[in-house]
Amino acid sequence: MKILAVCGFGVGSSMVLKMTLDKVCHEIGLDADVSNTDLETAKATKADVYFTSAELAPDIKSSTSNPVIPIKKYMDKDEVKAALQKYLDSKKAE
Repeated sequence: MKILAVCGFGVGSSMVLKMTLDKVCHEIGLDADVSNTDLETAKATKADVYFTSAELAPDIKSSTSNPVIPIKKYMDKDEVKAALQKYLDSKKAE
């Protein structure tokens, strides 16, 4: 599974979100390739799911049919874990 953490420039907040996603994936035993990137690269990169801010989500949604999940607090492991688990549960239901 490929997960992208996205922010405007691909260095600051997306790296924080990537580290949180890495921790959550490890905790739940999910084998995933988690990367961080900037908005423009994300729009051209295929991923199973995208995590980003609510402000950037519409831009990414316009370029992919895959889920785009907005996160409010990138360092909040509980928020990220709940969002990832909801995504995984929706994949099981398909």
